[in-house]
Amino acid sequence: MVHTDNDQTTFDILHSLRVKGLAGDSVLSGLSGVAVEDLPDALGPLVERGYVVRREGRMPGAMLTAAGKAEHLTLLGQDQATAGGSEALETFYDRFLPINSEFKKVCQRWQMRGEETPNDHSDPGYDAEVIDRLTVVDAQLRAPLQELAGELSRFGRYLPRFTAALERVRGGDIAAFARPLYDSYHDIWMELHEDLIVSSGRTRGTADEG
Repeated sequence: MVHTDNDQTTFDILHSLRVKGLAGDSVLSGLSGVAVEDLPDALGPLVERGYVVRREGRMPGAMLTAAGKAEHLTLLGQDQATAGGSEALETFYDRFLPINSEFKKVCQRWQMRGEETPNDHSDPGYDAEVIDRLTVVDAQLRAPLQELAGELSRFGRYLPRFTAALERVRGGDIAAFARPLYDSYHDIWMELHEDLIVSSGRTRGTADEG
């Protein structure tokens, strides 16, 4: 199957929405590689076909319909880049799981100081120590993810987003560590993990949690 630009854009948007669920324009742009200003033209035909719905109000964004999920599954099965990157996906996933396990520990420390004491972020020294650990995990992830991106380019889009989120955290925006729906480091990590599962045709189970 040879993709035209329109075919590739359609796949990139449907795949991104399958990974994210509900995605605002800035996040959808980061995931799909489609510029924010080009999203209305790209999304319009998908809305008309019944693949995507747009939500307004307090939580605006785009999401797949049932028909959109079915179309994505078809396109994913036809995508030559995904098929060609299957071995690289498996190799990366084996390396990702222990890093994911460490990331979960760091997130636990960010949320809790010990088993029963929530972290209220009143101790800058404690937070700085956890952020240093996040920086180490980021470094562990970066080289393997760059290798995967060399085989399957869409995974390269996560790298600058991780960098930006980590810079925000280190610059004092503590919500950029793990706040949901904030394009936080944790948000992006969850997107990457879901992308790996979807792209490799896995069904998420306990073995996928690292």
